[in-house]
Amino acid sequence: MLIDSGGIRRILCCAAVLGLSTAARAQSSAAEQSDVIREMMQRIDKLEQRVRELEGLKTPSDAPVTPVRETPAKALPMNHPEHTVSGNDQTEGTYPSLRLAGFSDINFAATDRRGSTSGFSEGQFILHMTSALSPRVNFFGELSLTARSDAGTGIPPAPGFNVEVERSIIRFDQNDSLKVSFGRYHTPINYWNTAFHHGSWLQTTISRPEMVQFGGSFLPVHFLGTLVEGTFPAGGLNLSYTSGLGNGRGAAINRGGDFGDINNNRAWLVGVASKPDHPYGLMLGGSIYRDKITPLIGFESREWIESAYVVWQKENPEVIAEFSNVSHQPVGSTRRFNSQAWYVQAAYRLPLGTRKWKPYYRYESIEIPVADTIFRLVPGLKGSTVGVRYDLSTFAALKLEYRNQQRPAIPTINGIFGQTSFTF
Repeated sequence: MLIDSGGIRRILCCAAVLGLSTAARAQSSAAEQSDVIREMMQRIDKLEQRVRELEGLKTPSDAPVTPVRETPAKALPMNHPEHTVSGNDQTEGTYPSLRLAGFSDINFAATDRRGSTSGFSEGQFILHMTSALSPRVNFFGELSLTARSDAGTGIPPAPGFNVEVERSIIRFDQNDSLKVSFGRYHTPINYWNTAFHHGSWLQTTISRPEMVQFGGSFLPVHFLGTLVEGTFPAGGLNLSYTSGLGNGRGAAINRGGDFGDINNNRAWLVGVASKPDHPYGLMLGGSIYRDKITPLIGFESREWIESAYVVWQKENPEVIAEFSNVSHQPVGSTRRFNSQAWYVQAAYRLPLGTRKWKPYYRYESIEIPVADTIFRLVPGLKGSTVGVRYDLSTFAALKLEYRNQQRPAIPTINGIFGQTSFTF
């Protein structure tokens, strides 16, 4: 029960009068009664003065508090460092403020590929680390632990897991239109590579499109350097831009230049995207990437990558379509080899019960010229993936999918795959 200051004063006065009456009855002489009355009146004056002092010190925290129902935060697929906490949310004196989030998954696979084995496997264990260093400076890191198939073999015995720093980014935010960062990124030259990072719970499907497969070679998955990016309202078009300069591919083309640029020829990229107000959910963009490659095997070549995508960012339906053209021109030659990859993925969250079911389908294609020595180990592909995702809770999901893969000069492979993925 809440009592205001006026009520407090009335209670105190009543208590004093009652005390006065009791004390008066207990006294035998008029002189003693007079002393008691004077003493009690002094007490009342002091108590009223104290009430006025308390009213003057009253703060907003004394007001009734309305309970707030908290909604669990959901990890969202956003651009790097998309999970970084804004420094504006921090109060002075709390820097740095480290926050952790994690992802993991357990998988099952069975295929008709000759010589393959079936069974369960442990997926990646992922940690995301965010820390605001000041109101305009933020850090984001991503660490992965991946189970090794050769664990315990060799001399010395191979460890059970590979540890990899997937991303490590420090960003300086001047405002929405100008943000400068330095670090190791997932190369921002297409949609999937910057929307769905390590932690398969983030994506609808179990597998990534092969053109952006982790450890793959078609597109450079990682990029070490600096990025300048920003967004503008642009009359409802909500334009964003990205430009970067950094190390290109390493001697092994499926790795970035983490120890430096092997040929002192920096890679650069530019990209633009739009998320218009209308129709809501539409996103489209494109990018250009240029590098010089010095591979372990093959000719040193100039590399150009042009990419474009269209995305409908809704659950009913979800549509993602991307195309990339990778050109290689050996240094000193006029010949140029073009490799193309594309995919279209559609999903739809069913309006049944609590909307936990989400079936999906993806078709993808990769075409590699035989004469392109840079991509001599990159297989062509015509593949279909069909599956369903069931959300056990806000932070855990079950997935089941079937894949059909057709490659040049290789028998068609069919497989069934299952996964439980979650974030914590």
